[in-house]
Amino acid sequence: MKTIQKTAIALAASGLFATAAFAADTPTNPEDAGSPISANVTVVNDYRYRGITQSNYQPAIQGGFDYAHESGFYIGNWNSSISWIGDQNSTASGAGNNVSSNIEMDFYGGFKKELIAPGFASDFGVLQYYYPTKGFNSTFMQNPNSTELYAAQNFTLGPLTGFVKLSYAVTTLFGIPNSAGSMYPDLTLNYDTGFWGLSANGHIGYQYVAGQPFTTTGYSGAQNNISYTDWKLGMTKDFGGGLSAQVSYISTNANPVWYSTGGNQSTWSGRGGANFSLTKTF
Repeated sequence: MKTIQKTAIALAASGLFATAAFAADTPTNPEDAGSPISANVTVVNDYRYRGITQSNYQPAIQGGFDYAHESGFYIGNWNSSISWIGDQNSTASGAGNNVSSNIEMDFYGGFKKELIAPGFASDFGVLQYYYPTKGFNSTFMQNPNSTELYAAQNFTLGPLTGFVKLSYAVTTLFGIPNSAGSMYPDLTLNYDTGFWGLSANGHIGYQYVAGQPFTTTGYSGAQNNISYTDWKLGMTKDFGGGLSAQVSYISTNANPVWYSTGGNQSTWSGRGGANFSLTKTF
């Protein structure tokens, strides 16, 4: 979910974790990319967000654009095909439960500048997740639209780059009851091997979900704490010309029970799996 990258390799390396993670990789000076406007298109075998599949382990197409001003202010939009809202509600008990959405739309804006030292850019912003839904029924699902504030500190240490980041939900988180105040701290590292355009990537994050455990219609795992840790290890290949590919392994320790409805495990799950994507930036 997200972007604000001017290089394909940075997008491929961090683009499968959290929408605003892209913003954390934005170049401090948009002139470094030759233009303050950038765009990106990605095809991926499984859209993972904080380790959880959003597309039922099926391929997704994604894309967005960003505008970064030389002052440090930026805005952007990122979109992806999804299936989790319809998948989750298709197994919930009760008649008339036909809530669905085929797209996630993310809108974000913020400020990023090297406030500490060269190569150490600080990033502050707000991110809105928007899901155009059909057949919405609050009996079976709370509003999935969510808003987060985030703060990130980027760093560059020779061939090693990365960022630490904290996201804070000011609304309920993706329709989970009583979850305003949820937080997601995470760390992402990229190491340029200097060989054949390859970089090694690593990521770990902890999704703390506030207000748990909860009890509500349609969640058979209501008495479980649904906070969890996710991680990734992978490689990216920069082909030049704005084209890159990534391969990785993504997993979580999320309890599958809390992704269950009606006694059956939902497809909204965080089991481990291989991830492949191809990204083109413009």
